[in-house]
Amino acid sequence: MTPLAIFLHLCNFAAPALALALLLPFGAYLLDGRRKRTPGLPWQIGANFLVGLTALSVSLWWLGRDGKMLGYTGLVLAVATSQWLLIRGWRRR
Repeated sequence: MTPLAIFLHLCNFAAPALALALLLPFGAYLLDGRRKRTPGLPWQIGANFLVGLTALSVSLWWLGRDGKMLGYTGLVLAVATSQWLLIRGWRRR
């Protein structure tokens, strides 16, 4: 494989994690508004992206290949849990 092909494979591997990391904080902001003592959007995006990459890496290691629906389900659950923790979803207004 060429270095360009390796780079493109890594970008395609990380794309679902990046999409969720961008969509969830903006969706939470649009639906709920800014809560007090919530980390800023860049912090939420970065944390969710790292959690998403970790979930995808674990699913790749556990399942032996990328792109299985079980891995994507784990990605969604992990990033949603991360976002819920970041915005302190357990607290009521």
